[in-house]
Amino acid sequence: MEAAADASLSTGLAARIDWLRREFAPFPGRWEETVRITVITVMVVIISMTLQVPEILLSAYMVIFVSKENKVVTTKIGVLLIVAVTIAIAISLVDFLFTFDYPQLRVPAMAVILFCGFYTSRVLPIGPLGWGIGFVIAATQSIAELMPNSEYLVHFLLWLWVALCYPIALTVVVHHFPVPAFLAGRRPDPLPVVAPPPKPKPKKSMVAPDAFTNPAHVHFALKVTIAAMACYIFYTGLDWAGIHTAFITVCIISLESAGATLHKGALRLAGCAVGGLIGFCSIMYLVPYMESITSLVFLVGAVTLLAAWVATGGPRIAYAGLQIALAFYMCILQNFYPDTDFTRIRDRLVGVVLGIVVTTLAYRYVWPEETIEK
Repeated sequence: MEAAADASLSTGLAARIDWLRREFAPFPGRWEETVRITVITVMVVIISMTLQVPEILLSAYMVIFVSKENKVVTTKIGVLLIVAVTIAIAISLVDFLFTFDYPQLRVPAMAVILFCGFYTSRVLPIGPLGWGIGFVIAATQSIAELMPNSEYLVHFLLWLWVALCYPIALTVVVHHFPVPAFLAGRRPDPLPVVAPPPKPKPKKSMVAPDAFTNPAHVHFALKVTIAAMACYIFYTGLDWAGIHTAFITVCIISLESAGATLHKGALRLAGCAVGGLIGFCSIMYLVPYMESITSLVFLVGAVTLLAAWVATGGPRIAYAGLQIALAFYMCILQNFYPDTDFTRIRDRLVGVVLGIVVTTLAYRYVWPEETIEK
């Protein structure tokens, strides 16, 4: 019996190692995209540091978040995100005129906006646009308690638009240029590859056929809204704003099926753990010896290279790469100088765990859907 158990354990371990080897193996175009993401991130860090653009960690994260498998998809996602961020911040500014001093109005408005955003994400072909608008509005509304006055809030939101949109635009533009051969580690192709003409696609309806008849769409939007607002009320009630990543985690990892959501949550947790550990060790052993922006740029570039390699892998590990980058940037790029406050690292990870736990409970007990791995 023991021998059989040991053999089964060894087989399972060997299978996992083989799976990891396949996921991290190079394939055509992976190194080029990894280099491109790293170069753009370094450019963003230098620009933000030089021009004193706030929220530098979000600017750096937008690069790896927007970068997709080809320039067409990257351009499409980038344009949609810029439109979504612009509309969302404009609506949020107008909304604050009526709700800044009235949380009894602002909190229900956040819930309604989240519901609408997640509902449209399932019933419209441009669902990501609806999700982006709803998420950005709700996220900006959730930080009102952290703002000393309305003037500071307006200033923050306008700079937030700059911090989010300029790296997206830069990423889209750079993706239309090939990576130099010496950076890509290969010889340039002697002749361009001519792609076959695309086949015409059938026209899609503006709204899903079952948008108003399938209750699953409403159930999905409701349970995500309930989970996100539960996290918001929890950390607001405890006056623990440092774990506000719980609210963001719920919104980002929520997908249509429980299996896909929980898998994404596990990747987020693993990625944040790796990125947080790298950030922690960097603050402990490297940051005290940094005396210029050059050393910081080299550190950010090295970790971004690792995160981008994971993010450009298969769908079963790619999301972890985004979280490695985000957690590391949260540790290192909090200000215009490397941050040495370990409390922030702890709070961010606590928020991520809380968000995953609340999302798990919501998907398990509130209108559970069929588990579908994505």
